[in-house]
Amino acid sequence: MENYRRLVLTALLLAACSTSPPPRTPADQAAPAPQVFHIDPVKPVAELLPLALAAEPPVEQGQFRPADLVEIVTLDPTIKLDIRYATTRNFLGTPLYSQARAFLQRPAAEAVVRAHHALAHEGYGLLIHDAYRPWYVTKIFWDATPADKHQFVADPAAGSRHNRGCAVDLTLYDLKTGQAVPMPSLYDEMSSRAYPDYNGGPAESRRLRDLLRRYMENEGFTVNPVEWWHFDYRDWNSYAIQNVRFEDIRAARAD
Repeated sequence: MENYRRLVLTALLLAACSTSPPPRTPADQAAPAPQVFHIDPVKPVAELLPLALAAEPPVEQGQFRPADLVEIVTLDPTIKLDIRYATTRNFLGTPLYSQARAFLQRPAAEAVVRAHHALAHEGYGLLIHDAYRPWYVTKIFWDATPADKHQFVADPAAGSRHNRGCAVDLTLYDLKTGQAVPMPSLYDEMSSRAYPDYNGGPAESRRLRDLLRRYMENEGFTVNPVEWWHFDYRDWNSYAIQNVRFEDIRAARAD
C-alpha cells in the first residue's frame, strides 16, 4: 500500500506541478476548448494530494455487490469523452486523473448506453465529463473547496456516489456537428445556474437540459438537486466506496 501511494503521489504531483499543457484528447481536437469554471482552492492541490492519499475511505457496514466497473466507451465508442479532471480544464485548474477514462458499474454503464441510443432519435448523443471517481479525489475536492460551496462537492466522510461507480457527469452533443450543446451553466459551475430547476438563461438551453434529464430518468437515473449534469443510478447504495486508480481497475477485477 505504501508503494502504491508513493507511485500515485509522484505521478499526480508531476501532473499538478507541470507547466506544460496536458495531452490533447480527440474531444479536445474536435472543437475549441469550452469555458471552464474555476475556484480559488482553500489550499493548493499539491499540498492536499499527499494527505488525501494517506487517508482511508470511511468504513462501511453491510453487504455490497461485487464491483464490476466497465469502461463505458467499450460498450459504445460513439459516446464522447471530455474527462476534465485529466486536464487543467476543471474547477481546480490542475489534473487529478492520470488517464482520461470513464468507468461505471455494469448496470449503470449499460443504462447510459441505452439513454445514448434513445437520444439519437432526437439528434443528440452523450458526452461524459466524469464517472467513477477514486475516493481520494473526492477528499481533495472537499478540502480544496471553500465551505460556502460545499453543497457542490461530496463529503468524503460519507463518500460520493461517484466513488461507488454509480454516478456520471455528462451533457449532450449534437450528432450533426459533434459539438457539445449550450446548457444553462458551465460544467461544475458552483452557482444557482447549475440547479436542474433553474429558470433563467436561454429557453433553448433549458430545453436541452430538461431533455437530457428526461432520457436519463427513463433509464433509472436521478438528477442531483444542485447539478444538472450529475446523475445517480438507482442501485448506487448496492455498491461499496472504491479507491482504486483507473490504471488498476482491470487488475482489481482479476483479483
